[in-house]
Amino acid sequence: MPFSDVGPIKIPEGIPDEKVLFLSDIFPTGYLAAENCGIEAGDTVAIWGCGPVAQFAIQSAWMLGAGRVIAIDCVPERLTMAEKLGKAETINFEKDDVYDRLMTMTKGRGPDRCIDAVGAENHAGPTIDSYIDKAKQVIHLTKDRPHSLREAIKCCRNWGTVSIPGAYIGMLDNIPFGSAMNRGLTLRMGQTPVQKYLKPLLQKIIGGEIDPSKIITHHLKLTDAPAAYKNFSEKTDGCVKVVMQP
Repeated sequence: MPFSDVGPIKIPEGIPDEKVLFLSDIFPTGYLAAENCGIEAGDTVAIWGCGPVAQFAIQSAWMLGAGRVIAIDCVPERLTMAEKLGKAETINFEKDDVYDRLMTMTKGRGPDRCIDAVGAENHAGPTIDSYIDKAKQVIHLTKDRPHSLREAIKCCRNWGTVSIPGAYIGMLDNIPFGSAMNRGLTLRMGQTPVQKYLKPLLQKIIGGEIDPSKIITHHLKLTDAPAAYKNFSEKTDGCVKVVMQP
């Protein structure tokens, strides 16, 4: 879509605010993550993370023609949402080795497309490299914990694509760039030009292809914001996405 087509959009009467609220950020981000993969019909797409952006990446992968979507996380309610809302197969990385599990699920081939929807704040464990990342961060040797990116590169099939919507801050350590180069991987990333996606994604909402409001788990008042941020950060109370109102 040319950028001359972007601009303000008009929401049709009768569409609840919550259905279009996430057009402002996370729906376009998840969609771009899937679009950047270059998904071809029937592809297997593996997505690291099951947070709000990842939930939209999961649903967008189906809309773009994926034949199979596999979501990776350790938080039960996020995995459940990926399964029930996103129709994804799931891997709990605290219970299974992700590489071994993906190789078994894809008969040794690896996923065609991989999405790192985690970014800098990767969960610390249970792998050695993630513990090292956390230790380096504590003593200010690094700002990022890129375990998911390393794993996505390792798991992606030869000549596949790794899409990176997850936000990173600075210099990343121990990225297997040689593996990516020698196996012909494509890496695509970048901040989302949200305005570019407003009109096409609004049409998907109007057409019933997706209902973004279904990822909302909590409706709270603005005065509850501190507790909401705490619950989201600590991944308690089944918190995936909060909407706050006056």
